[in-house]
Amino acid sequence: MIEFKGFDKIARLSRGCAITEKVDGTNAQIFITDAGEFYIGSRKRWITPEDDNFGFARWAHERKAELMQLGPGQHFGEWWGCGIQRTYGLPEKRFSLFNTSRWCADVQPPPPCCSVVPVLYSGIFTSTAVDDALELLRTGGSVAAPGFMRPEGVVVYQSAGRCYFKKTLEKDEEPKSRNSKSND
Repeated sequence: MIEFKGFDKIARLSRGCAITEKVDGTNAQIFITDAGEFYIGSRKRWITPEDDNFGFARWAHERKAELMQLGPGQHFGEWWGCGIQRTYGLPEKRFSLFNTSRWCADVQPPPPCCSVVPVLYSGIFTSTAVDDALELLRTGGSVAAPGFMRPEGVVVYQSAGRCYFKKTLEKDEEPKSRNSKSND
């Protein structure tokens, strides 16, 4: 007998979403187990200070006590700034968390060594909201790095589907493999 696989429920598009600035760096994560073990990762692998990705593992281990305040779980974000992708004209690197519903200054601020990707819109998903967020970046520049006038684009987190989508200001119609370097 063949194992039956049902069709997954389809999420409604017109539900809550958060549109954030897509910061152009390299994906990073901090994983803290329930037992307090501390792991550092890139998008594709675990990293260490000896086998690093743009210095993120070294930075994280130097701030381990502070980062443990994140608590158990996987904490994804972008490691960006000096020497990574667009660099944003910054003399330093920064770590910005993606989970904007958990890490907000009013409710639960992240540890001082971390920031959170800027929320450009929060509400019911519409393509107009996406277009408006892109226009805000196109005309006003980066919200994450004020004064930087070449932001990458936006990330839309659609809460009903629990999925992410991105839209870039340049070459959005091209596959990523054609318009950028591969990141770890």
